[in-house]
Amino acid sequence: MRPLIGIPPVHDDRGKLSPGRTTLSLDFRYARAVEAAGAAPVCLPLQRDASALVDRLDGLLVPGGGDFLPDRSYPAGVEFDATSRDQLDFDRRVLARALERGIPVLGVCYGMQLLAIHHGGSLHYDIATDLPEAGAHRLPESGGRHALRIEPGTRLAAIFAGDGGPVNSRHHQAVAEAGPGLRVCARAADGVIEAVERVEGPFCIGVQWHPERMEEGHMERVFGAFVRACGSA
Repeated sequence: MRPLIGIPPVHDDRGKLSPGRTTLSLDFRYARAVEAAGAAPVCLPLQRDASALVDRLDGLLVPGGGDFLPDRSYPAGVEFDATSRDQLDFDRRVLARALERGIPVLGVCYGMQLLAIHHGGSLHYDIATDLPEAGAHRLPESGGRHALRIEPGTRLAAIFAGDGGPVNSRHHQAVAEAGPGLRVCARAADGVIEAVERVEGPFCIGVQWHPERMEEGHMERVFGAFVRACGSA
C-alpha cells in the first residue's frame, strides 16, 4: 500500500476564481510530486471533524496559500491576500492532529509559516517593510532564484547532502521566529529564514520555497524524503 498523504486545498470564499461561488483549489503539481515519490495524494476539503480525516493519513502536506493578516498597521500600498478564517481554522486543526499523532508533516510557504505559528513563533508580515535591508523574495515565476544556505547537522542538510542550490521565491511574508520545538535549518543570503524543522520526533519540515515547482532532482529529494518517512511511520 502506498502511503496516503493528505493535502488541504485553498479555500476561496470571495469568488476570486469563480465569481459568486465558494471554491477549493489545489495546484496539481503538489499531487503530482507526491505521486511521483511513491505515495497516494488525497485532498482534504474543509469540514467539521478534522481528526477523522487525519487519523486515516500516513502524512500531511500543507501547501502554499494566502497571507496571514498582521496584528498591526502597515504602510499604504502594502496589500494582503488574506487566508479565509475557515481555511485557517481548518488547517490549524488538521496540523495539530497530525503533530499529535506523530505522522510526518511537510509545510510549503504558507504551510511553513503555519508550522511556526503553531509552535509559538512569529512572522514578518511584509518583508520589504519589516526587513528593508533584505533582498527581493517575490521573484518572477520563470527563472527567479536566490541562494540557499543550509545549516549543517540538520535533517534538511541530510536531504540535500548539505547544499540545496538556488531556489525559487514567491513570498512577501516570512518566519521571524521559529518558536519552541523548531529550529531554523536554512536561510537566504540576506538572513531571511527559508526552512524550519522540528527538533525531535518524526519528519516535520517547513520550506519557504516551492519544491513542487523546482527541477526534478530537487523535487525528488524533498518529496522523496517526505514520502519515505510516511512509509516508515
